Amino acid sequence: MGPKLAKGGTKWKRGQRLPPHIFNLPVEKIKSGWYSDKYFLRTKEVLIKDNHHPRVLMQVFPRRDGVLCGIDEAIAILTLCAERSEELVIKALRDGDRIKAWETVLTIEGDYSTFAHLETVYLGVMARATSVATAVSKVIKAAKGKTVLFFPARFDHYRVQTTDGYAAFVAGATGVSTDAQGAWWGEEGLGTIPHGLIAAYRGDTVAAALAFDRQMPEKIKRIVLVDFENDCVNTALAVARAMGKRLWGVRLDTAKELRDKSVTAEGEESLGVCPELCWLVRKRLDAEGFSWVKIVVSGGFNAQRVEEFIKIGVPFDAVGVGSSLFKEKIDFTADIVQVEGKPCAKVGRKFNPNPRLELVRC
Repeated sequence: MGPKLAKGGTKWKRGQRLPPHIFNLPVEKIKSGWYSDKYFLRTKEVLIKDNHHPRVLMQVFPRRDGVLCGIDEAIAILTLCAERSEELVIKALRDGDRIKAWETVLTIEGDYSTFAHLETVYLGVMARATSVATAVSKVIKAAKGKTVLFFPARFDHYRVQTTDGYAAFVAGATGVSTDAQGAWWGEEGLGTIPHGLIAAYRGDTVAAALAFDRQMPEKIKRIVLVDFENDCVNTALAVARAMGKRLWGVRLDTAKELRDKSVTAEGEESLGVCPELCWLVRKRLDAEGFSWVKIVVSGGFNAQRVEEFIKIGVPFDAVGVGSSLFKEKIDFTADIVQVEGKPCAKVGRKFNPNPRLELVRC
């Protein structure tokens, strides 16, 4: 049985291969070459028309170290879109594996005319997913056990959300902001009470929070943005007094060009969600007996900034990370390295066997 959405009760586990059907591929369009570089499509056409069917070994490798992702989708593309895919011999690492530059992560052996047109598609899938997974993994490492929330959906095209969310999950993120991001691994989107809802209640954060609390199911965490009036300390206290134990946490999201009213330090380091602001919110919440209220930070966070917060002991429980997760870039290359079982590769490339590869059962 494949993954279902969380509401269906079944979740996927890291390390399991995702079955091909879960990706909902546009199979006929991929088969037709709609998404393929034209020269690969013409290669297939030449081979078939010339009745030339060489058995090749295709080898795929990255150009940088990273966390592999997209390999199961690449396998799905080969399984569902290659001609006579049951004749291919596919060996691969798994999503979530740590990989080194130039390490072989996938091999495809078979009649080249049956899968030549798919190279563009599976390499692109692997590049995107591995880039996101690698970026998320760096934040996870920097956070040293604190919760990392994957919140970059608004910074890219909606059609990549499912791939990106799965890549974040593979890397260790524990929350996503849209249902699409959690679809393949059985999770639903989560989030906070947004600025838009607060504005709809005329800028009254407490009123918006109480309305949310009245109308939303109990299972949904009550996490309230408290920077609407640029006064995170007092707004956090007001919300905590009004909601009590129903409040799970407050989210600090002060814009990077603003300085919160409570912050006394000057200079660029005091702008946005700065260390002093986090300390002040934590201190005042604890002083009034709201020690259970968690602090979520967001707004321009990347691995380096998270690491700096951890290093100096800034009190926060979770971090929402957005656009910085799309700045990593890891590309993959595919080369034919054997033809009819004998070495045949462009100068500078050769067969690079990897004992970590596993035979894939399509």
